[in-house]
Amino acid sequence: MKHCFVALAVIMLALGGHSVKAQDATSPVIRIAELEIDPAQMNAYSSAVKVEMETSIRMEPGVLALYAVSIKGKPNHLRFFEMYADNAAYEAHRDSPHFKTYVATTKDMIIDRKLFETDNFQLSAKSH
Repeated sequence: MKHCFVALAVIMLALGGHSVKAQDATSPVIRIAELEIDPAQMNAYSSAVKVEMETSIRMEPGVLALYAVSIKGKPNHLRFFEMYADNAAYEAHRDSPHFKTYVATTKDMIIDRKLFETDNFQLSAKSH
């Protein structure tokens, strides 16, 4: 759990010192996902998601942060924290060829998936 908090703190750095209390059309979009991966396919899943995440960060300016952590002692139970500049950036990500490839490649590797839309309650970060 400590690693989750560290990852979340690092993500907040992407906000560049801004504080957001209410979500509007131009505020960051935060998505959280909980996935359970078939243990026999964990290596293949890991390779596919790493390529997708690295490509998204490199190619999509609206993708501010993508973090994946596993639950201690349960390496196939993953938690994702995703931050997008706004809803348009999130939709562009979902429509990207690399994301569609990831979805097609990993669909049979995922045992369980829970996706959470969020409202920005309080986002704070240090500015650089």
